[in-house]
Amino acid sequence: MSIEDNIYSVVWGDLEAEGDFPAQRPLLSHYTSVAVLEGMMANDEIWFSHPLYMNDLEELRFGMIEGANAFRNSAELKAALTDDQLYDNLIAHFNNLFVEFDLNHVFDTYVMCLAKHEPEDRDGLLSMWRGYGAGGSGVAIVFDTSKISATDDSPFIIGAVRYETTENRLEWIAAKIKRIAEVVTGTAPTDRDLYCIAYHWIERLKVFSLFTKHKGFHEEQEWRIVYMNERDKEGKLKDMLGYAITPRGVEPKLKFKVKPLEGLFGEHLSLEGIIDRIILGPTTSTVIAANSVKRLLQQKGKLALAEKIVPSTIPFRL
Repeated sequence: MSIEDNIYSVVWGDLEAEGDFPAQRPLLSHYTSVAVLEGMMANDEIWFSHPLYMNDLEELRFGMIEGANAFRNSAELKAALTDDQLYDNLIAHFNNLFVEFDLNHVFDTYVMCLAKHEPEDRDGLLSMWRGYGAGGSGVAIVFDTSKISATDDSPFIIGAVRYETTENRLEWIAAKIKRIAEVVTGTAPTDRDLYCIAYHWIERLKVFSLFTKHKGFHEEQEWRIVYMNERDKEGKLKDMLGYAITPRGVEPKLKFKVKPLEGLFGEHLSLEGIIDRIILGPTTSTVIAANSVKRLLQQKGKLALAEKIVPSTIPFRL
């Protein structure tokens, strides 16, 4: 195997593809307010948020910063490249790619957070209602990922979040860099090889950063849909990049239009097609509230979804 093939295997080999989309196609629920549901239905839009505005303060920053610093300061990597010029070229390639991501891509990286949802669950999770579902007065929109088509060149990545301690995440970074150093030890890498090492490491760090969280969040059973604009090479979603005014000020948003788009998610994509059910939160799961949400959906032209309202039966009141 070539150096590039070996590096690819070392850097990406631990990803459990069989545990993620599209091998796994679970139901995924998005807990939110009724106001967000109304906006989604009125515009056929799902809004993706920037990871730096999410509830985990380490989102994106931790993996990228720690992984970059460990790579730049690795004594094992420096020792593996006995020619100082080769080492300097490797670090230069990495720094250039890091700056490219920081200046041109991190701003338009967006995430939609969901929770794995059991097929028989018609109530939702109390902790999620409290944390994300407007204190129990919102809705859980349950998406069926089996209705979503997968393409290799999609700018979206769908996958489960892994929960680890800070120590374990740092150990993962150190172990990966050690394996990279072992691959290049005793070889004469070309400049192309050095670029590929830097490229694969920074790409792996992005995925690691966006799909790894502190173990304290493990009960959320989170899955994510992540948009990375550097993967959107044809700019198919460029017109959907926008902003929102929030209590924190102005924030960048991806306002994804749920409609057929060549090369993305299938030619029949629609909210009606991918939503399995809409669970009404436990603090307002009355007959009158259910009928009101039904009317909302009917007046937005979502007649099929109006029949998918499911009031939660959790006996929870504020």
